[in-house]
Amino acid sequence: MNGIKLAALVLIVLGGVALAIGSFSYTRQTEQVKLGPLEPSVKQKETVNLPVWLGAGVLIAGVLLLLAGNKK
Repeated sequence: MNGIKLAALVLIVLGGVALAIGSFSYTRQTEQVKLGPLEPSVKQKETVNLPVWLGAGVLIAGVLLLLAGNKK
């Protein structure tokens, strides 16, 4: 398998995952105040939404790249 086909398959998988999931969350720990030796922290949950056009675009780019790689 050459590099172009491998890159195309990675793009297809990433595009499919982006379309299936739609968003992902992560937890960020921040320090609010420093009171001498005490440093209380707060955990904040952040959510990142993946646009549908992004997932579809990556998927289509992977398919086109795979088709272009097969013509050689």
